Amino acid sequence: ELAGLAPAPLCGMILADFGAKVVRVDRPSRAAVSAHGDVQARGKRSLALDLKRPQGAAVLRRLCRGADVLIEPFRHGVMERLGLGPEVLLQENPRLIYARLTGFGQTGKYAESAGHDINYLALSGVLSKLGRKNENPYAPVNLLADFGGGGVMCALGIVITLFERARSGRGQVIDASMVEGVAYLSSFLWKSQKVGLWKEPRGENLLDSGAPFYEVYRTSDGKFMAVGAIEPKFYNQLIKGLGLNLDELPAQMSLFGWPEMKKKFASIFAQKTQAEWCSIFDNTDACVTPVLSLDDAASHQHNKERGSFIKNNQGETSPRPAPVLSRTPAVPSCKRDPFIGEHTEEILLEYGFTKQEIAKLYSDKAIELKSLKANL
Repeated sequence: ELAGLAPAPLCGMILADFGAKVVRVDRPSRAAVSAHGDVQARGKRSLALDLKRPQGAAVLRRLCRGADVLIEPFRHGVMERLGLGPEVLLQENPRLIYARLTGFGQTGKYAESAGHDINYLALSGVLSKLGRKNENPYAPVNLLADFGGGGVMCALGIVITLFERARSGRGQVIDASMVEGVAYLSSFLWKSQKVGLWKEPRGENLLDSGAPFYEVYRTSDGKFMAVGAIEPKFYNQLIKGLGLNLDELPAQMSLFGWPEMKKKFASIFAQKTQAEWCSIFDNTDACVTPVLSLDDAASHQHNKERGSFIKNNQGETSPRPAPVLSRTPAVPSCKRDPFIGEHTEEILLEYGFTKQEIAKLYSDKAIELKSLKANL
């Protein structure tokens, strides 16, 4: 995994969690203004390598001859300029899976342009659907394009190509575009347009905060409850829990009644604390749940019973790998994340480099070692 920002590290961490041996190829710290801030390095080892030096590029070529997968997060053309493009590496290792994870993909007008999650969301069409009535489109935190359409889709692509390689014996190139990944993720939005789910302006439809029974409401203690009571049988339980009489209310699907019903629901939810609403709606099918903070999510009874969150050796909490497999579940590492260059020597020795070769690479400043051993 060539070190990069958010999406590629998630892709590598998913694979590491489920048993892959992942080497993160870092830029030497002397070549970087600061560390790249990878907080998704669980289970990985770090090799510090200067790809801009011919000796460093040659090391990566040699590593890729014995690798199954290369995860590459750079803009179109960067690897080719380094002499590390897929036409070179696949010729030397025809079984290599060369996964290219970028915002805009390897071709097209924007292929060499910079961008971030909000830009990929915008170009995919998804951003136009996000936001409340009479407000600008709203980009949530960078989950959808970066991680959903990027990291997760790329990991899926790698698994698919490894499965295919088991039959053909041949590697191939993965062109994982975050624009296309998040567009694919939004297939429901595209394919449900014909059934009328999105015929109203943004923020006035069933699932985009238009409906009073698919909304978030503030409680008396400043917390929130999430309501998703779409089906009539669930809606009836919501109404019962709120202490209202169904016969005295507008029809559930009467769009004209939605604004007034929102106000009514909001005033009722504001009368009790989040805990009090949980005591009313827990163990019902009203589809009403508390909006939990990250800390509260990790300590919630349901999540604790499932072991949905784990702690590493430093006491840091994070989500357990998903999905849960019955026979070969993920076994995430509990060790701290690696320092840049911490495993450089160890990895190179595994790949057949001699101690003399490693010493020469170090003197040429092509690699960085956490601590250079005296016998080098």
